[in-house]
Amino acid sequence: MKYNFDATPNRRRSNSIKWTKYPADILPFWVADMDFPSPKPILDELHKFTKHGVLGYELPNTLLKETVAARMGRLYSWKVKPDSVIAVTGIVSGFNVAARAFCTPRKGILVQTPVYNEFHEVKNNVGIPQLDVPFIKHVDGNILRYEIDWDIFKKQVKKAGMFLLCNPHNPLGFIFSRKDLLQMAEICIKNDVLIVSDEIHSELLLGDSQFIPMAKLSLEIAAHTITLVAPSKTFNVAGLFCGFAIIQNKEIRERYKKEVENLRLHVGSVGLGVAQVSFSGKCDDWLYSLQKYLMANRNFLVDYVTEYMPDVNLTIPNATYLAWLDFTKLKLKKSPFDFFMKEAKVALSDGKIFGPAYNDYVRLNFGTSRKILEQGLERMRKAI
Repeated sequence: MKYNFDATPNRRRSNSIKWTKYPADILPFWVADMDFPSPKPILDELHKFTKHGVLGYELPNTLLKETVAARMGRLYSWKVKPDSVIAVTGIVSGFNVAARAFCTPRKGILVQTPVYNEFHEVKNNVGIPQLDVPFIKHVDGNILRYEIDWDIFKKQVKKAGMFLLCNPHNPLGFIFSRKDLLQMAEICIKNDVLIVSDEIHSELLLGDSQFIPMAKLSLEIAAHTITLVAPSKTFNVAGLFCGFAIIQNKEIRERYKKEVENLRLHVGSVGLGVAQVSFSGKCDDWLYSLQKYLMANRNFLVDYVTEYMPDVNLTIPNATYLAWLDFTKLKLKKSPFDFFMKEAKVALSDGKIFGPAYNDYVRLNFGTSRKILEQGLERMRKAI
C-alpha cells in the first residue's frame, strides 16, 4: 500500500502543543511528535471505541501483555514472558517510577549528556542527585559524532542507584553498539546499579540500522534491567499516554509494580486498545514506509545544512526523527533558539534543556512533510 507522507493535516486547528504553543507565524520543529496521521488500523480502533459509546475503566489484559512480549520476540528474538510486562502511563512516568523505587538521596541517577530534557527533571521530581557523564564530541567536516567517556562513567556510576540509558539516543539520534552496551552493563552490574533503558525510539530506524535491546544481551543483564517501550513515537500516538515496562527480574518487578500502584498510574482504556493494535503487526507496512520517508528527510536535512549552512555542525541520526545542530562557529549574540525564533520565525528545541553546557545547540524535529521542513530550513538559511 502507498502512503502519502507529503500530505499533513492542519494541526493549528487542534489542541496540538507543537503547533499552538507559539504564534501562528512560527514554524514548529521542537517537541517530539510527528505531523503525520496515525496508521488506519489505529484510527479504525478509535472509531470502534466511539461507535461502541462506553469508555469505562479497563485494565491491561492478558492478550495485550502477550502482544507486547510477542513483538519483542518478532523484532529482536528476545524471549519475554507476558507476566514481565507492566503497563505505565508513558515512558517518562515509567522512569520516574523506577527512580522513586530504586534511588535514594545518597544514590542518585546517572545520565549521559546531552540527553532528553525529561531525564534532567527526575532529580527534582524525586529529590535525588544527578550524576552526569558528558559524551566526548568529535567533528568530521561538519558532521558531529559522539562516544562514551569511560573514565567519567566508571567514576560516576559508583555514586548512582540507577543508570538511565537513552537508546536510541535523544537528541543525538545514534544507536549504541553491542560492545558499548555490554561494557556499560558490566560496569553497572559490578557496582550494583540498576539499568533503566528508555527504548521508546527503537522502532524508528533509518536505513539499514539494527537495534539491540539492552536486556536481550544476556540473562544476567536482563536481571538487572528495566526496559521501557511504547507505541507512542513509532505510531504517533503520544497523546494517548500508554507505555510498558518489561522487567524480567521478579523481585525488581514486584517492587516496581508496587510503586506504580501506590501512585495510581492507570492507563486509559483507549490507550490500551491502541497499544494492542500498534504492536499487533497490523501497522508495520505503514511503519516501513514511514522509515523510508524519515530517511529521505534526514538526508535532505544533512545535505541542505552542509551546502547552505557550512559553518553549522550536525549529527546524522541512524534512528529517531531528531537532529542535533551545533551553531558554535557562528558566534551568535544570543542562543540559536532565541535567534531563530526571532529572525527566522522557527521554533526549535533549545539546547540548554538537554544539559547546561549546550547553549549553542538546538534539536530539530524532521518528522514532518518535506515541504514544511524545506520552508523551515530556508528561513534559517536566510536568517544566518
